[in-house]
Amino acid sequence: MYERFLWFDERVKAKAFPNAAKLAERFEISAKTAQRAIEFMRDRLAAPLEYVPAERGYRYTDEAYELPGSWIGAQELTALLVAYRLASTIPDKKLKRSCAAMLKRILARHGIGDAISMEDLEQKVSVKNIAYSRADGPVFHQVLEHLLHSRPLKIEYYSPHRDETTLRDILPLHLLHYMGTWHIIAHCGLKNDLRDFVVSRIKSLKDSERELAPAYSAAQVKSFIRRNFGIMNSPDATMVRLRFAPQVAPWVAELVWHPTQELVREPDGALTLSFPVADFREVKREVLKYGAQVSVLSPPTLREEIRREVASMRKIYAR
Repeated sequence: MYERFLWFDERVKAKAFPNAAKLAERFEISAKTAQRAIEFMRDRLAAPLEYVPAERGYRYTDEAYELPGSWIGAQELTALLVAYRLASTIPDKKLKRSCAAMLKRILARHGIGDAISMEDLEQKVSVKNIAYSRADGPVFHQVLEHLLHSRPLKIEYYSPHRDETTLRDILPLHLLHYMGTWHIIAHCGLKNDLRDFVVSRIKSLKDSERELAPAYSAAQVKSFIRRNFGIMNSPDATMVRLRFAPQVAPWVAELVWHPTQELVREPDGALTLSFPVADFREVKREVLKYGAQVSVLSPPTLREEIRREVASMRKIYAR
């Protein structure tokens, strides 16, 4: 929204006499939304706007007017710029372009553009992602819009586990980026329950004609995420103890696997790591990733699951 104000303010100061139609065209919004933005500037931001019929646009009656925004200091702006670069996981290119345009305007307005530039930032800060799910930008954008405005969606969803595609009416409740994949936690009308949908598996979507009233609190959604994602606490948490060989112990010591984890250095340089898990799915992948450099000390059930997985792998590579 603020980007629209900045653009309109600049056009007025350039004596280009912008109007609602031009604002709507520039930001691909409706004429009513554009007119509301202009009225907001006039009524809430005290912009001295006056419509000039002969020019079919607006001008300022007081050319000394400045949009509010002086609260943005160098430190806050630097934080915004770095956050923008770290948001590389967002697949919505249009959203990222809008964010970049807004930041460039703020840089120019605050006279910081010569000291900090978007181009300079792109050369100095970057994020690389591997093994991530490729989500469609327009699909992501619609999911985000419906989430923020609490509107239901009808989606065509593919499940690789059952190798089938189903039509579902969902009410998006929470957007989660987890280990390279975007998930939408939603109230599923088909199952009448909370469900996790991977955004990259949504084949098509549109507004749903079905009414789905919010039936789950933020606490319930948070509990669902804890049960289904990551090495997190749950009422049925199990303590896991892993022993890492001295060769990898320094790298493991840098990682936070769980907020309550305990690290114990052994005399030979090995490292014993203890933490609670909701289930074994995530920790199994981590253990297998370290191969012979880690061993499961407890619980016996996890140790047995790893033993069976290694035995299956041995059969594959013995051929």
